[in-house]
Amino acid sequence: MSQSYESARPTPDVPAAVAPASTYRIQLCPEFPFAAAEAAVPYLASLGVSHLHLSPSLEAVPGSTHGYDVTDHSRVREELGGEAGLRALARTARENGLGLVLDIVPNHMAVPSPLRLNRPLWEVLREGPRSPYARWFDIDWEAGGGQVLLPVLTGPLEVESLTVDGEVLRYGDHEFPLREGTAGLPLPELAAAQWYRPAFWREARTSLNYRRFFTISDLIGVRVEDPEVFSATHAKILELVRDGVLQGLRIDHVDGLADPEGYLRRLRAEAGEGCWVVVEKILARSERLPSSWPVAGTTGYDALHRVDGVFTDPAGAAELARDYRKSTGALSWAETAEECAREVLTGDLAAELAALEGMAGKELRDAVLELLVANPVYRPYPGGPGLPTGALERAASLVGAGAVDGVRDLLDRDPAFAARFAQTSAALRAKSLEDRAFYRWAPLLSATEVGGDPGDPGVPVAEFHAYCAELERDWPASGTVLSTHDTKRSADVRARIAVLSQAPELMAGAGAVPDAQLAWVARQSAVGLGQIPERESRLAAALVKGAREAALRTSWTDPDEEYERAVVAPPEVDLPPELAEAARANVLGMTLLHLAMPGVPEVYQGAESEYRALVDPDNRRPVVFPREELARLDGGGVPHGLAGEKLALSAALLRLRRTRPGLFTGYRPLAARGPAAGHCVAFGRSPGLLAVATRLSHRLAGEGGWRDTVLPLPPGRWTPLLHEGAYEGEALLSHLLADSPAVALVRAE
Repeated sequence: MSQSYESARPTPDVPAAVAPASTYRIQLCPEFPFAAAEAAVPYLASLGVSHLHLSPSLEAVPGSTHGYDVTDHSRVREELGGEAGLRALARTARENGLGLVLDIVPNHMAVPSPLRLNRPLWEVLREGPRSPYARWFDIDWEAGGGQVLLPVLTGPLEVESLTVDGEVLRYGDHEFPLREGTAGLPLPELAAAQWYRPAFWREARTSLNYRRFFTISDLIGVRVEDPEVFSATHAKILELVRDGVLQGLRIDHVDGLADPEGYLRRLRAEAGEGCWVVVEKILARSERLPSSWPVAGTTGYDALHRVDGVFTDPAGAAELARDYRKSTGALSWAETAEECAREVLTGDLAAELAALEGMAGKELRDAVLELLVANPVYRPYPGGPGLPTGALERAASLVGAGAVDGVRDLLDRDPAFAARFAQTSAALRAKSLEDRAFYRWAPLLSATEVGGDPGDPGVPVAEFHAYCAELERDWPASGTVLSTHDTKRSADVRARIAVLSQAPELMAGAGAVPDAQLAWVARQSAVGLGQIPERESRLAAALVKGAREAALRTSWTDPDEEYERAVVAPPEVDLPPELAEAARANVLGMTLLHLAMPGVPEVYQGAESEYRALVDPDNRRPVVFPREELARLDGGGVPHGLAGEKLALSAALLRLRRTRPGLFTGYRPLAARGPAAGHCVAFGRSPGLLAVATRLSHRLAGEGGWRDTVLPLPPGRWTPLLHEGAYEGEALLSHLLADSPAVALVRAE
């Protein structure tokens, strides 16, 4: 624990923050600014959400489509409408009964072009380690020979092309601050005298001497563990919280911070007890959020994995894995994950590994490497479980117990090394799993999602219930999600792909153009998208991105243009009618579980209706709100297709969450009885709400349907939220689920 946070610790037993009933994520950008969000407020209020969740909104690189490349923490982004626009949005939201949650980025800032947009960094580059802003950034001046490596050039630096313009050093389109007193030096001496060294971007892999976000060198890490840096970077955010503009905060990439718990305690103390705070923390299947963190919970990828897994047939997934390995020659999932970890750590993260070696000593280098590769979670936490026994044993078997003990001792006694080891571990897991192995392993693409377990994607009903009960007990206000700006495939695309686990034969003869691995990716992606506008171009773009991330035949740094030209969308591939019905059951079942289970559900923009999108930028396309369809449904209209059914179910549950929050407390699993009991997942919330969904419906149909399977009900008279009927005692599932594969029931008063 960093000592700098001790004075910021809140008193024990602080009251829980006021949690939203639900949130709705809006991706802001210059084409969709605060004013556009404000215009959508009446619709979103009628939908039933309680809070709007805004993407990062502080000043960012001009034209940024996401806002995570912050350049100035003291100003609200002008391209979105500035602070006046944000406050106007907050007023309109408040008038319509809504609050605002803001995504904030404490871990990093942009290394922008022009550099002067990031004033703290500009001053450090001008004044060097004596700059008052030098404490902002993790820079290893010694490793860089007294200079910051700036890997911003498209080729090696040609010193003779440098020119001096007053206090600015120019090189092509680039501007750099000139160190005082160096303007009159000959060019070679002038370049050597600066506090930075402009370099070819490829040098970042091996020579970078500042902490960055993952492997992205134009995002430099920020030292928010320093109290002055925290104050400077959070003043505007905290002002907006105290003024009532914001009611909640989403903390981006909390694993990147030197001391996440210390940061969160300081934030809680400054933001107040009523501010809802969730962290973007990717938890492994058996991992739990540290109980000491003063937050409401995570952003919800742990829930995504459980909901997806309930609708995945483990037997079919295993058959797909066997067929995939046979047709492609691929390694197992575990082998693929380890191979990718070694590639990334010794390649893309070689500079980070070298920094750890410099801190630990060359004799411990191999042990550091093996412990990072073997660690199954994003980062170990002091005071928590630390490095798992399996990881320690695996590393010891390769480099010896003595070397592993040496690293463990260093982790215990050197806070700086422990923090950098943990930060590197988080970057490694993200880049090797999310951004490589998940693109390289393709038996069932719905399982290769953030927080997922592609080697064992199915989640038994009992495990789902245990997770929900634990969530309700320990983190009842934690966020839950199915689709986000970072998901590789939206929930509805994954729901369609997951059907393949019930019909693995559909992947037979996937083809081999341009190769067997990509053919599997292309076939499943086409199945997931189905028939949508601009299908071919959207699919082809995602396939090229996936091929580059997989780094088997092409990559971002060394693209193979001939190979990429051969990457085209496959011919129209869609689900046959019986599997389309199974996809419908998945879509509606996932929607029901997500919106009825414990936690605070988040709806991604447009996902209240049927929403099919691939990896960004496809999932950040401008949203089209289904205003007219919702108004038609509210007027008594019958839902039009699956899109209408999903919208009706989403609106009904979101409105119920907002108007009757007491229904969404407690958790009680319900077990069906009869020959098809395993195809039902059901639970009760409070004494007054039930959720009943069909799982693996294609296999259910093949087994003869529900037959005489019944669901025993809690006492009372139960009526479906969207359908006719009433039930007491027990319900015959063939009747209860006749109109919809997913039904919510409310007990009559």
